[in-house]
Amino acid sequence: MRKTLQFNKNDKESIYISSIDEKMSKLIERVNECKVVLADDYYLSLIKSIIGQQLSLKAADTIYNRFIELCEYVTPEKITSLKDEELRSIGLSRSKIIYMKDLSNNVINKCIDLNEIDNYEDEEIIKILTKVKGIGKWTAQMFLIFSLGRLDIFSPQDLGLKKGIKWLYDLNEIPSEKETMHMSEKFSPYRTVLSLYLWEASNKGLLGG
Repeated sequence: MRKTLQFNKNDKESIYISSIDEKMSKLIERVNECKVVLADDYYLSLIKSIIGQQLSLKAADTIYNRFIELCEYVTPEKITSLKDEELRSIGLSRSKIIYMKDLSNNVINKCIDLNEIDNYEDEEIIKILTKVKGIGKWTAQMFLIFSLGRLDIFSPQDLGLKKGIKWLYDLNEIPSEKETMHMSEKFSPYRTVLSLYLWEASNKGLLGG
């Protein structure tokens, strides 16, 4: 069975966040529950993140499904064996092909050991992954949340989270990354839970409602 991150208003993490901030307490009461099924194939999770960069969810899903059909079995060796023209034919840009093959070569050459990566601290994992072309800090942070299930991750680069902070605290404008990070710090060590509740509130149409 695949692992999940699942929280409701009665869990200790939610209670902790509620005790720190009245506005988040009210939001958690409204949302009540958030759940994420973790991606257990770490390599494929990173490949999917690269494919989805700067694309709408619909466009990303379309290209990803074409990619799965092309590869059948997604492995680093398979991707490096594919010609660029084959990958271009399913809608992948030249830059994304470079990123995917760079990740694949790093895995093949053991520069990145995805079997051992969960043994490292959060910041170490970010440093390891951001050495790969096309993987920035945001992508690494999303990997920490949605693949490894780390509990204290908050990405100030994430527009959805910044919009959530703006709405929650009734700010006049979307806060800067520095301001967003500062606002999140008081919720440590459960900033992932904060992130999930803000995203779920947006999914439910509560932000601004």
